[in-house]
Amino acid sequence: MSGPRTASPTVPGAARNAAGDAHEPVVVTGIGLLAPNGVGLEPYWAALLAGRSGIRTLDRFDVSRYDVRLAGQIDAFDPAQHLPSRLLPQTDVSTRLALVAADWALRDAGIEPGDLVDYATGVVTANAAGGFEFTHREFQKLWSRGPSSVSVYESFAWFYAVNTGQISIRHQFRGPSSAFVAEQAGGLDALGHARRTVRQGTPAVVAGGVDSALDPWGWVSQIASGRLSRATDPERAYLPFDVAAGGYVPGEGGALLLLEAASAARARGVRRLYGEIAGYAATFDPPPGSPRPPGLRRAIELALRDAGTEPGEIDVVFADAAGVQPLDRAEAEAIGSVFGPGAVPVTTPKPLTGRLYSGGGPVDVATALLAIRDGVLPPTAGSADIPADYRIDLVRGEPRPASVTTALVLARGRWGFNAAVVVRGVGRQNPSPGPHEPHPS
Repeated sequence: MSGPRTASPTVPGAARNAAGDAHEPVVVTGIGLLAPNGVGLEPYWAALLAGRSGIRTLDRFDVSRYDVRLAGQIDAFDPAQHLPSRLLPQTDVSTRLALVAADWALRDAGIEPGDLVDYATGVVTANAAGGFEFTHREFQKLWSRGPSSVSVYESFAWFYAVNTGQISIRHQFRGPSSAFVAEQAGGLDALGHARRTVRQGTPAVVAGGVDSALDPWGWVSQIASGRLSRATDPERAYLPFDVAAGGYVPGEGGALLLLEAASAARARGVRRLYGEIAGYAATFDPPPGSPRPPGLRRAIELALRDAGTEPGEIDVVFADAAGVQPLDRAEAEAIGSVFGPGAVPVTTPKPLTGRLYSGGGPVDVATALLAIRDGVLPPTAGSADIPADYRIDLVRGEPRPASVTTALVLARGRWGFNAAVVVRGVGRQNPSPGPHEPHPS
């Protein structure tokens, strides 16, 4: 579930604003989020702080013959209630989630149809799996009934860039647009590239990542990585940084954010700014057997430098948190080498959602922005026994009240991708949920 760093070129003919400023703040004005433990930004946040999990036995097909059975599965979501019926036959699960997340992000930002048009708005998404469920279904038709039975939509529904394309078409956004494929790191890459696009003159970009691969073909592909947890207890299945860590639980979902130039947001009288995408960097690990160190520490340092931020100014790190002991140890070492042993709180929401691949980084960025907004750090569920030599201050047990102004979000993708994003608050904001989101039960 990996591939080239970028998967599609900039849309031809996109006009660029000559007034683009390489140093202008790029702010988040809207968030659309769908996660296994909460459909909608505020329901997700409430579930996270309450410790409610979305991980359980996968029930979309019979998993009894597999030794991996748990997944972060989105249940409280009917795409037919949110999308036109004409879109349903031509879209995979991940694309439906992405379309709804984009709709919610725009509505959360106070955007009405027609407010952002033509070349003034771009779309940058990440996707690690493509349209797995759609393709699996059409391949079954091909093998059992012949080529004439295969949907014509298979020609694009499987493709990694289809979410960018479908969002662009739905909203008539013809600005610079791209798609990224870097497994778990891809979602942060999408946000970093969107920030660059805004600074080059495009006033607004919808950006983030969504993934879903919970069909039989996708399930076997994920198991083949060798990194999935074989635990059967949802509360003990995904234990990042714990001595009992034995792999991660896969999940589905993600988040799309509306990024705008601060001046453009002010010009349209935006009612709320979640925060600023202040820094971004990406690095690659050296090949196996190389004497060179992994690239995560370098990504952290470059992102901090890009943000003009010193290590002591970071209030919390949202870790990649693979739940695989060698990877956890390497991440703990990278964090400690930059910030010092136990010098910064570290947390991750993933034990309650599963690892969402390209959707994981944007969900973590949204979580970091909410932590800044509400002054609280969500705990890392489940993990309790942290090796002393990791030397990290892992937030455990209950949410931790904290004054948070700046956060660092990390992600690593299979085959050596590393990405880091620094988010910074821009003042206290109204925490009330937008009208598009269901309230927590």
